[in-house]
Amino acid sequence: MALCGGADRGSHSMDKSITLPPDEIFRNLENAKRFAIDIGGSLTKLAYYSTVQHQVAKVRSFDHSAKVSLQETDGDPLYEISVQEEITARLHFIKFENAYIETCLDFIKDHLVNTETKVIKATGGGAHKFKDLIEKKLKLKVDKEDEMTCLIKGCNFVLKNIPHEAFVYAKHADSEFRFQNTHPDIFPYMLINIGSGVSIVKVEAEDKFERIGGSSIGGGTFWGLGALLTKTKRFDELLQLASKGQHTNVDMLVKDIYGGAYGSLGLTGDLIASSFGKSATTDKEFSKEDMAKSLLHMISNDIGQLACLYAKLHNLTRVYFGGFFIRGHPVTMHTITYSINFFTKGEVQALFLRHEGYLGAIGAFLKGAEEDNPNQYSWEENYAGSSGLMSVSPELNPVQRARSGTFPFDMLEMDRLERQLVNLPLLQDATSYIPDTVDLTEDALAREYWLYCFEEALDGVVKRAIASQKDQPEAVERAEKFRQKYRHKLQTLRHQPFAYGSLTVRSLLDTREHCLNEFNFPDPYSKIKQKENDMALKYYLKVVKSVEELSWEQRQFTLAKGLLAGNVFDWGAKAVSDVLESDPEFGFEQAKQQLQERPWLVDAYNQWIERLKGPPHKCALFFVDNSGIDIILGVFPFIRELLIRGTEVVLASNSGPALNDVTNSELQILTERIAAMDPVIHAALREDRLALVQNGSSSPCLDLSRLDKVLATVIRERGTDLVIIEGMGRAIHTNYYAMLSCESLKLAVIKNSWLAERLGGKIFSVVFKYEVPSKAQEQH
Repeated sequence: MALCGGADRGSHSMDKSITLPPDEIFRNLENAKRFAIDIGGSLTKLAYYSTVQHQVAKVRSFDHSAKVSLQETDGDPLYEISVQEEITARLHFIKFENAYIETCLDFIKDHLVNTETKVIKATGGGAHKFKDLIEKKLKLKVDKEDEMTCLIKGCNFVLKNIPHEAFVYAKHADSEFRFQNTHPDIFPYMLINIGSGVSIVKVEAEDKFERIGGSSIGGGTFWGLGALLTKTKRFDELLQLASKGQHTNVDMLVKDIYGGAYGSLGLTGDLIASSFGKSATTDKEFSKEDMAKSLLHMISNDIGQLACLYAKLHNLTRVYFGGFFIRGHPVTMHTITYSINFFTKGEVQALFLRHEGYLGAIGAFLKGAEEDNPNQYSWEENYAGSSGLMSVSPELNPVQRARSGTFPFDMLEMDRLERQLVNLPLLQDATSYIPDTVDLTEDALAREYWLYCFEEALDGVVKRAIASQKDQPEAVERAEKFRQKYRHKLQTLRHQPFAYGSLTVRSLLDTREHCLNEFNFPDPYSKIKQKENDMALKYYLKVVKSVEELSWEQRQFTLAKGLLAGNVFDWGAKAVSDVLESDPEFGFEQAKQQLQERPWLVDAYNQWIERLKGPPHKCALFFVDNSGIDIILGVFPFIRELLIRGTEVVLASNSGPALNDVTNSELQILTERIAAMDPVIHAALREDRLALVQNGSSSPCLDLSRLDKVLATVIRERGTDLVIIEGMGRAIHTNYYAMLSCESLKLAVIKNSWLAERLGGKIFSVVFKYEVPSKAQEQH
């Protein structure tokens, strides 16, 4: 069987049923630095670390110091754009069946040309079984690691680094998968690892865990008894039989004994009274499907009851299930969930993990990488390289099953970030914070619309990507590869909206950015941003002077309206990009005329004005949005007024490019240029009352649970008491319902007709949401 896609890459005999190219499975092998392997009873999980060379857009200010007036710099661009090669770290995880381990090891040996390691970390039972084979094939020494230590280390890592890693499975709900937020503190929790047997582990801290119980009745029991009962030797085939079976033909129910429910004991009639109970008293043959289903219920219920007893004994409410037995199979997850709900009366939820199959491999890898300190960094899932949560159920996912044959092409890739990400300290309750306003896994109408919307916008993104690299002839080919990759992701999400956790507008945008970066389009809007920044700067002083001539009340309204008008200039909104491309003269004043008249769709402006009549805020944190007119003519006049009032201002902008959002490096240059024209901004910078800090994100949306640690420190040190979130991505698609412990302003112009209608408005409707937490309300 072809593990890696074709005999042309090696001399080994390979089955042609697998057609994915090798670079789609084992990526960046040439740059692999370190490997780890977790070999279970039937699956081998491989983890490796590689370095990825990719292009990064950089901006550098031209030296205008010799020129003192705006007129003298008229013909010069503000900054130059260059593209540089950067190297980042990436973790790759892939699993395959043990039946093909020799083929896989041959492939790794053939392509692992630059490895620096002489030792491979290995865990799992197969680390002993296949030790000689691995050492012979790879010419590496096998260093065996404790299985349970690796498992817990891997579990801690995914829970901390992958949003929506954990989920609740609800078979009969509109959305079967309900993903959990990344908890700021993941400890304590209980892990029920169901392999051949069952291990129950209490985890209290990073390196503090204890096996508190277990059972010999586990996955191996299901497989062994299932093979005896059905003559089916393959585990997945046994699960398939169970998914088609009707256990009530084999199991004795409460109603079979009592003729109905046993009310006084609270037992419903359809509850299992005796697993396989009917087989002793009924003289007939039972189908393989029914026996497999009964067996699955019996094992799952037994494990569920054990889990509940241990959770109660140790006072734990977070209970994760993992191990070979589950493997994301819907019937298994449903039976365990039902059992947990029944025995705890809903007090404990059964939580499953998207990447539970990789926990041991991740842990083994981390054990071998301790000198690199992977826990010092934050990581993110690379959507361009991950295959996501794949269902093994043919009813749920015929497309994926047909594409992958019998080989589970289940891949996870994670990129190391240059900065540590933490929660916004001003979240009212970080444990219940949900960044996204709409979960598209649950909202089928919204899901269909947004998937269609992103597919329709694809041609425009491809065109923009090519235009940003006109001097590179191969850009057309790369852009076409990007189109195919992203379209495939959208098609996968149509069939499996749960593949990467909760499907949201944010995740669709982030996946697009990841795919653009994958094919070396680091900043398709760089030239547009440069042009619009240069243009907007010419009008800055005019806007400021016109505002200064107004009365206080008029000035506040003009500044608010200017902020909203600036936010119209968003190339990520098709309705706007169509206008900007067809009418180059469309400017700040025209945008003001497009805005909805008051009362706005969400209108708390009167409350905001009343607040401004009170004492000034100590420090305002402003999450800015777009380049050009938005930041220069909208945001700067607004924050200028705050600075004059005596409020310090922190401008938080993206660390890396996304659409036409202003990046931190661009904002530094723009601010210097504005300061050269405007004494108020100049003084605020000199006196450190205006700070520019990157937010840690490269997304058009904003996740307040993953912000740059430096920004969090600045927020605390300055006593921030006002947060301003601007833009459709940051204030509508995300954070619309975010509860903060200080005052907040959420501002946006709705530039999408469908979304506007859904919110009860029209295109260019205005959201001006001013919120005050109850304690702050009392102070004022």
